[in-house]
Amino acid sequence: MPQSLARLHIHLIFSTKNREPLLHDAVRDSLHRYMATILQNFGCPPVLINSVADHVHVLFELGRTVAVSDAVEEVKKTSSKWIKTQGNEFAAFAWQAGYGAFAVSESNVAAVREYIAGQQEHHRKKSFQEEYRAFLERHQITCDERYVWD
Repeated sequence: MPQSLARLHIHLIFSTKNREPLLHDAVRDSLHRYMATILQNFGCPPVLINSVADHVHVLFELGRTVAVSDAVEEVKKTSSKWIKTQGNEFAAFAWQAGYGAFAVSESNVAAVREYIAGQQEHHRKKSFQEEYRAFLERHQITCDERYVWD
């Protein structure tokens, strides 16, 4: 086959350092647009980005020649630099060191979009830690929690 083709959707989840509740309404929409631009420029078209005060969910298409870790590094590094310019309260802003990246089948993209869109309502009932543990369990990923919650 002379042509290389791929369509891989990734559901990316990561939090602010120590889950500081810094992603408030005044910065949220601009942050989402900025992250979308970063991903687009990196060859990873964004599908949907949403956040609550302490974490972000990103659904994007992984570029055919891009490693997941490179896309994550670019979006976290560049958005962190940007958000630090948005006011004194963000001067020490940082994302957590880690992240969760989960493959999404084409048949589940709509459901994941709906899930991401409903984050504000979802987190009225469930904490970030509870949500993240459920993702790890659903994807059969084991971890040492001593190294998950920075």
